[in-house]
Amino acid sequence: MACDHNCSNCSKKDCNDRESLLAQTAKENSIKKIIGIVSGKGGVGKSTVTSLLALNMAKKGYKVGIMDADITGPSIPKAFGINGQIMGNGELMFPQVSKLGIKLISVNLLIDEPTKPVLWRGPVIGGAVKQFYTDVLWEDLDFLFIDMPPGTGDVALTVFQSIPVDDVVIVSTPQDLVSMIVGKAVNMCKMMNIPMLGLVENMSYMECPCCGEKLHPFGVSKLEEVAAAYDLAPLDQMPIQPDTANLVDQGLIEEADASVLDITASKLISLLK
Repeated sequence: MACDHNCSNCSKKDCNDRESLLAQTAKENSIKKIIGIVSGKGGVGKSTVTSLLALNMAKKGYKVGIMDADITGPSIPKAFGINGQIMGNGELMFPQVSKLGIKLISVNLLIDEPTKPVLWRGPVIGGAVKQFYTDVLWEDLDFLFIDMPPGTGDVALTVFQSIPVDDVVIVSTPQDLVSMIVGKAVNMCKMMNIPMLGLVENMSYMECPCCGEKLHPFGVSKLEEVAAAYDLAPLDQMPIQPDTANLVDQGLIEEADASVLDITASKLISLLK
């Protein structure tokens, strides 16, 4: 039976057709590792995890880029306080660069008004995401982080079929519903033959400002339990940090404490060896 290039419906376990679908980035680029940040639903803080991971790695001296693949809900430029439109040379787009040298590409850097909705159908969105890999002058990067859209739809399939993603980090929160939806993200990655670095639990707890006691507004942590259920490595537990949220709102995320993701960062560094 001929391949229809729809890996989500494929029953083969040893198919190598994905290799033939992968796009080639510009010859000027050298990207060592591409890491997707994935969630089964929205609202779990996936973009915050992406930004803090990139910040953590940049502070360690690595060359880092972020591809904002959440085309209809882009938030990366806002977090980094970047508003200007990107430029190009007729062949390649030049990413914006943050104060700490993190390279960024997002659809909000292509439009003249950040609040304009992106009213594109699936194939157009998928094509834009693919171009963010093929037609951007990333140059030399140790890590390119892809902030994936929530869920398991067209864009996720485009990314996994077209871009040579090395690993993904899955993001969840302690709620039962979200933990169940982790299974959708995990099974998507398995069906697409994408390795999974592990699970980060966001909004895991908060510290009382008066006594320092850990409080669990979304329920007690299920990181170990959910990770074991889906054969994932339990990575970091990220607390609710109002200060970080305020910095994101001000476009100052590079001033945030990114050490909350040190375990995940260490796992990423090991991929370079």
